[in-house]
Amino acid sequence: MLFSFSPKHRIYELTIFILFILSMLMVLLIIPTPNLFTPLSNVESSALSLLSRSAGSPMFLLTSAILCCIPIIKRLPVKKILSLYLQFSILLLLSLMLKIGVKAVTEIPRPYTQALVQVDLIDNTADFYALSEENKETLITQVEQQISPARIDQWRQGMNYSFPSGHTIFAAICVLFWGGFLLRNKHYVLTAVVISWGVGVGFSRIWLGMHWPTDLIASLISASILILCVPTINLEKEPIDKN
Repeated sequence: MLFSFSPKHRIYELTIFILFILSMLMVLLIIPTPNLFTPLSNVESSALSLLSRSAGSPMFLLTSAILCCIPIIKRLPVKKILSLYLQFSILLLLSLMLKIGVKAVTEIPRPYTQALVQVDLIDNTADFYALSEENKETLITQVEQQISPARIDQWRQGMNYSFPSGHTIFAAICVLFWGGFLLRNKHYVLTAVVISWGVGVGFSRIWLGMHWPTDLIASLISASILILCVPTINLEKEPIDKN
């Protein structure tokens, strides 16, 4: 088994990171911060929910499986495919550990808790996190008539802290790792599709009231650091090739 930290094996991932974060920043600057009390249309609700769920439990498994089909479709050698899978798995595990650890330390309230303050259900966001899980859900239920169902559904699923965005870290790992792979192999259209999906996931998390823009940017940067820290793995005896 060979490992490599050579910069030449990271140039495509770094290129994807630049394109990804610039695209995300452009979307955040162009599209205004949502009013969580503004109703979402059926199309908007479906699109935002699908994007968000594609990077959340349990659908992230399906997303991962689809992306993991890329090297199989390219008919790479078995050991090369296993090398990619091992590296991707390590990245996902580290990102999960990072998300859990940082959330426990920062304890930043989610945006929707501000909406609960606005309707006088709680005095401040800290009051929400002092409640039991059951009481949190009861509180969210009290604003069901004022908030779109897609948002309520997400609020019930994410009653922990906001920073960083676990969905966005997962999406960023996928975009940087598989987007870098696709770019390295000159699949430019598919690269653009993967980046667009990642931006869509981040956008959905903001519009559903789950995260602040800073959560997304921090998640992108965190994912890029993980990509740089985890070495390129090659289970083959030959030197690591361009794929």
